[in-house]
Amino acid sequence: MSAPTRRDDAANPPQAVRSGNPHDLWQQAVRIRQEWLDHALSTEPADRSTAEHCLTAIYARASRPRPRFEWVDSPDKARPLITGWPTLDQLSERIRTPRPRGTPPLASDIAMVAAQLRGALSAGVTHPDPELSPVRTGKTKQPWPELAPVAALDRGVPLAVVLHQGVRTALHRSLAHGYYLPVRAALAGDGPVPVCWYGQQDAYWIAYYDVLHRLGLARYGPDEAEHLDAWAGLARSCGWWWPGEDVCVVVDRPREVRTEPVPGAVHDQVRLQPRGVRYRDGWQPLLSR
Repeated sequence: MSAPTRRDDAANPPQAVRSGNPHDLWQQAVRIRQEWLDHALSTEPADRSTAEHCLTAIYARASRPRPRFEWVDSPDKARPLITGWPTLDQLSERIRTPRPRGTPPLASDIAMVAAQLRGALSAGVTHPDPELSPVRTGKTKQPWPELAPVAALDRGVPLAVVLHQGVRTALHRSLAHGYYLPVRAALAGDGPVPVCWYGQQDAYWIAYYDVLHRLGLARYGPDEAEHLDAWAGLARSCGWWWPGEDVCVVVDRPREVRTEPVPGAVHDQVRLQPRGVRYRDGWQPLLSR
């Protein structure tokens, strides 16, 4: 499976859709969602020059200079290069400590700037963004049910809710629960895995803000648009990456990806088959459900 050659910037798309019909907007969102899913499951060789350019821009956002890049063929090959780097538990412990010692690790700073970006993008959405505050039904204040999208719209579920469920949440289920979490669990068999980002599988949140912008439902400032474009470029060009102060370890995209539909899903979610990913060095983890 390979991604299309389309290279439109997520933050600078072609002319937004002008129709205000929720059903028409949803159909356009489905097409954009598929573009991003294709990028997330691409088996084309990494576009290393684009990836390094985008990573350098993200490092700059964290006030760090351009690192040295170490490319590897699989997450398994990255393990010897990232020994001793901070894990999620260690970063969480640092956050809980009232006065942590020393300079925050780079991974902590990148997590902060990424969170700030998502907050700024949500602030540019022209309707109350369910990403910030879940939209609930009228007097009962219960969460909106997750229905098949056309049925949801016909029953009065707001388009904003359907887009969040059908793009952001659906892609997260496909790419996190259906892909990188089981691969990471297989990798963690030899011990905790340091904090990383997932390149092409980070497309779930990038796609959401891209959809809103291309449908004319969000307006982003120049700085937010430029920052989003760096993350979008990564999602189109490489696999997982571990940020170190002096070196950034980056994984090429896999050689083979095989997925299957998630049973009972209403938004076309997919997941890896048990032996559904094989990397360029032959690493093919057995994935648990």
